[in-house]
Amino acid sequence: MENWMSFSGKGPEHFLEVINSSRKGNFKLFIGSAPGVGKTYRMLQEANELRKEGKDVVIGLVETHGRSETQKVIMDLEEIPLKGIVYKGKEFFELDVDAIVKRRPEIVLIDELAHTNIPGSYNSKRYQDVEDILNEGISVYSAVNIQHLESLHENVQLISGIGVRERIPDRILQLADEVILVDISPETLQKRMIEGKIYSKDKVEQAISNFFTMQKLAALRELSLREIANNIDDKILKEMEKSGETGPTWASEKILVCIGYGPTAEILMRRGWRMANRLKAGLYILHVNKSTSSKEQIEKIRFWKQLADQFDAIFIQKEKDRKVAKIITDVAKEFGITNIILGQSARTRSEEIIKGSIVNVIMRELNQIDIHIVPTPKS
Repeated sequence: MENWMSFSGKGPEHFLEVINSSRKGNFKLFIGSAPGVGKTYRMLQEANELRKEGKDVVIGLVETHGRSETQKVIMDLEEIPLKGIVYKGKEFFELDVDAIVKRRPEIVLIDELAHTNIPGSYNSKRYQDVEDILNEGISVYSAVNIQHLESLHENVQLISGIGVRERIPDRILQLADEVILVDISPETLQKRMIEGKIYSKDKVEQAISNFFTMQKLAALRELSLREIANNIDDKILKEMEKSGETGPTWASEKILVCIGYGPTAEILMRRGWRMANRLKAGLYILHVNKSTSSKEQIEKIRFWKQLADQFDAIFIQKEKDRKVAKIITDVAKEFGITNIILGQSARTRSEEIIKGSIVNVIMRELNQIDIHIVPTPKS
């Protein structure tokens, strides 16, 4: 022990400090099906209750969006000042991660999880700020709407007709120790909108005729309920595994998503991730280079690799040295693939008769494999 002490130069107190600092904070996530359901309000309510119990709770950043109900429930919670960042001659204010870490509260509230930080910030996304704070051993309460989940991008766009620009990786939802779905009926939400409790009066009519229709709100609510139910199932299975209990498993399932430069690439990848997540399967993404890649195509491949990393998938890139169908079947055999996801073929019926159908070739080459064809979205 004496030799170890003299070699390291540091005593037990130092190593205890290192161990304590390595403990992650707890992450509680409040999810809403749409803006205005009250997720920030609920988060603040819980924060006030915890403060009354003697917990050290502070606000890192909360967006009230001018809603008086939300502003009132902030009450006298301590607020960490935001960090000013000058960009293109204007000053913007972002979450001050350094100030929060220095203050070291037990719990910090950080709203609008999907927010993109101003260039010049330490991280490009707010969810990355949250991860850094959690790694410092500080617990975080945060809030986000369901439409910001990466894998739900196409589903939300199909429901709402709106492409959500700011998104978070699905692993952030899985990272949460506790997920609270803040749920109200579409009727109640639309009533709150009409009363001016969500947006200002001049925006009400446009909102109700576009995003806040009863049909869209009901569909988003159903999507939220299903997603949170899946998340709970995942957590139950993980707890069973930790305790040595056996549960249903699909460990042998492996999914291969085949993508090209067409409009379905990201759609196929998200569809593959959702299937892999549901089946607890391995996910593989295959791209075949058919010719010399342009600058735009190289940038696209870079984005696909980033998306694959988010989905914890293996990205496979192959040169077109033989027929595409043959490359797909060879990769499927190499990795023991059980499901293949393809985009709908752009070939005409006559071209498929002359050149052969990729699906038919795969089915002839591979036994007992499921093939899923995803249609091309209408422009």
